[in-house]
Amino acid sequence: MKPSLDRRELFGLGAIVLLAVLVRFIGLPGRGTWDADQGQEMLVLLGLVRNGTLPLLGPPTSIGAIHHGALLYYLLAPAAFVSGAYPTAVVTEIAVAGVAAVAVTWWLARSIGGPLAGFVAGLAMALSSSAIASSTFIWNPNLVALASIAALAAAWRARTTGRPVWWLVSAAGLAVTIQSHVLGIALLPAIVGLWLVARRATPPGADRRRLRLAGLGAIAVFVAGYLPLIAHELGQEFSETRAAFAFLASGGTGLSADLPLRFLFVGLRILAWPLTGLLTGGLAVGVVAGMLVAAGLAWRATSAHGRERTGARWLGATLLIGWLVLSLGASALASVTPLPVDHYHAFLDPIVFVALGLVVAAVWRGHERAEGGHAMARPAIEDGGEVGQTVPAGTAGGEPAVRLGLVVALVGLAVWNVTLWPPLVAPDGGWPAARQAGERIEVAAGARPIHMIGVPVFKSTEAYGFPLARGRREVVIDLPGNATPAAGDPAPDPAAAVVVLCDDLFVTDCGGPAEEAALQGSWPVPVDLVDRWAPAAGRTLSVYVPRP
Repeated sequence: MKPSLDRRELFGLGAIVLLAVLVRFIGLPGRGTWDADQGQEMLVLLGLVRNGTLPLLGPPTSIGAIHHGALLYYLLAPAAFVSGAYPTAVVTEIAVAGVAAVAVTWWLARSIGGPLAGFVAGLAMALSSSAIASSTFIWNPNLVALASIAALAAAWRARTTGRPVWWLVSAAGLAVTIQSHVLGIALLPAIVGLWLVARRATPPGADRRRLRLAGLGAIAVFVAGYLPLIAHELGQEFSETRAAFAFLASGGTGLSADLPLRFLFVGLRILAWPLTGLLTGGLAVGVVAGMLVAAGLAWRATSAHGRERTGARWLGATLLIGWLVLSLGASALASVTPLPVDHYHAFLDPIVFVALGLVVAAVWRGHERAEGGHAMARPAIEDGGEVGQTVPAGTAGGEPAVRLGLVVALVGLAVWNVTLWPPLVAPDGGWPAARQAGERIEVAAGARPIHMIGVPVFKSTEAYGFPLARGRREVVIDLPGNATPAAGDPAPDPAAAVVVLCDDLFVTDCGGPAEEAALQGSWPVPVDLVDRWAPAAGRTLSVYVPRP
């Protein structure tokens, strides 16, 4: 008979999930930021819901003409269809995914290190400021946490139970991870490597044949997730493939920082972000927390026994591979920029929480100190564990002073994160503020068609174009400003109202010469200003209508 959860564990899991729900769902409609990325993704979902337009590519990446995968849109489609592409419904689905990621992280940590490891890992993720923030707004990386931990947990389940079907689940999680953010490809070696270990450990015969078939099935599941991209490539002369090769041929990311500094800074960001938030926002606490967890995981990988040692080594190797890939392939992580980049390693965040759980549980048990790391075997506590799996028996526990120190440290970590939780209303007002801005634009524009220009030219106007499009206004979004329109760009309509969105992160004279230059470069007739306001800090909206 398989061991099952006792009532204390069920109560603990329930409390963790309830806490994760509360801290993510309070104020959800206006809690998440709202800018170009959110408008762009909702516009795609609006086209899918209203016109049946199937997206073949995902959101654009930060490296030019390359895109993430389209699978994100299909996963968010249920919430969009039910609500008529209403952003609050979509972000609710993302929040549910964030809560589910907490539960799966709890399970994986428990499976490897026992009940206390699961409780600590789940609780830390439930309270993590970075995990909460990524559950409260619309963005493609915000599905990565659930996808990556699902891929890892399913692979671990397949390896420890010998049930090949879990490899298919792992492949699905891996596909979502990579399509939500391309750097998630660094998770591939962990999944493939564990499958190879399982194959080597499986004797020839029927079981190995089933494992081989599961591997082929996993490849099929993974490839199926890329059918939209394949369709796009066949119809667009492999434009994404050519863009990727062009990027690599140009020298890739253009790394500038010295290699040792790059490895150090990227490694610290990976470890600190899930535990203490932005590294530069709390350098000392981030470095201490990250280094302690890294050292603790190394300790478990060398001193633990049985299942825990295997799991710690596997997760440690996954972190190392991710660290290597990101240090060499994501140059933005090696510098401090005004734009967010910590989502680049979101696929590794759950591993850090699991590592924290393993370390805390081992120190709490204190069995290595008591018996030099060797103890009598007792049955595995992982639900559904295979016959013969053992973990060290240990003593009654660590010294009281050590346990007290652990509790104080964990409480301090929780308090630190609480101070960093995203506010109940986003600084830019979130979707409600964008909706109100759209209504104000409509009033100022009257019955005219609406054309939108971003200043500078790369500033997308989709944040405020979406509420107009959802309201069925005739709107042209991202009309080229201060530049000669390229072939295929929409021509300006002289009878339209023109809306200029200026971002003072890049422009110091919003409402001044930069705006005038954008109009002169793109608008064919004289216009008069009828309204101007700041819909959010750092943004200026100006509405012009044709001069009588």
